[in-house]
Amino acid sequence: MTNYRVGDYLIQIKNAARARRKTVEVESTKFLVKVSEVLKKMQVLDSSEVVDGKLISTLTYHKKEPMLIDLKLVSKPGLRRYVSQDDMKKRKRRNATELILSTSSGVMTGQEAAKKSLGGEVIAEVW
Repeated sequence: MTNYRVGDYLIQIKNAARARRKTVEVESTKFLVKVSEVLKKMQVLDSSEVVDGKLISTLTYHKKEPMLIDLKLVSKPGLRRYVSQDDMKKRKRRNATELILSTSSGVMTGQEAAKKSLGGEVIAEVW
């Protein structure tokens, strides 16, 4: 059993992309399902479904290359990182990477949070 399931899930996706694996299977939680939906919006995952308590995620490939280039965990159990809505608006204009945020309105991308003028905990940075 792990202490930081979302971090483990995201690192498994990163490792699967580097190893050219097609699927990742982890124990399902509501939060992981929401994160997988955000990754589908970002076109990192092709599909994601819950079967018998397991979350099965299929990675997206284009010309035999994974769409996920790299991923960095920002918040960790010992140190949570937060951004304000002002920081999100500044970041929207200047950075090419995408953030996964946990906000008061749910899990979403950094662009969605900037449009809704929300801040929150930064889970990961994806490019």
